[in-house]
Amino acid sequence: MGKANGKTEAQHTGIDLEHELPPAESNDEPQAGANPPTSMGTIADGTSEMSAELEKVKSERDSLLDRLARAQAEFENARRRAAKEQQEYRDFATAEAIKSLLPVIDSFERALRIKSDSKDFRNGIELIYKQLQDALAKLGVRAIRAQGEPFDPHYHEAIEMVETADAPDHQVIEELQRGYKLKDRLLRPAMVKVAKNPGK
Repeated sequence: MGKANGKTEAQHTGIDLEHELPPAESNDEPQAGANPPTSMGTIADGTSEMSAELEKVKSERDSLLDRLARAQAEFENARRRAAKEQQEYRDFATAEAIKSLLPVIDSFERALRIKSDSKDFRNGIELIYKQLQDALAKLGVRAIRAQGEPFDPHYHEAIEMVETADAPDHQVIEELQRGYKLKDRLLRPAMVKVAKNPGK
């Protein structure tokens, strides 16, 4: 073929082909219809790891809560023990102080058993005795019942067994010295005489 305008037909054809071809696509961009870079397996693995981490955190939380509850319980028990020990110490100190007053009460009771012609003297002794009894009662001191009660070795100390048919067997028939308690603590037992029926 001849030249047309100084160019061969092949050259014209080549130029046309270059214009007809689309530009080359870059390998950096994803092609249409291609899979995304993250696969379903990778997502599943990430979810599994997050679940495991969450379970670990929950386990640590439960462990810490349990330790906290135990620590609170131990603290409360220690506080109660300390309060109980303090109360017992106070009761012990009070009991020792009260024991030193019991002989004074005994003296008052002996004085009141003595017959006196002076009414004013007896009234004064009775008033002081009542004031002392009231003061001890406020501290929790109580006299132990003995006269006419069944003998109780926890609270009574038998000084003598008396044979008699006028009282049931093992009944306290006479109180020689009054016994006292401080709340539930025995300060001293009552000294008593106890009935013993003949033939038993």
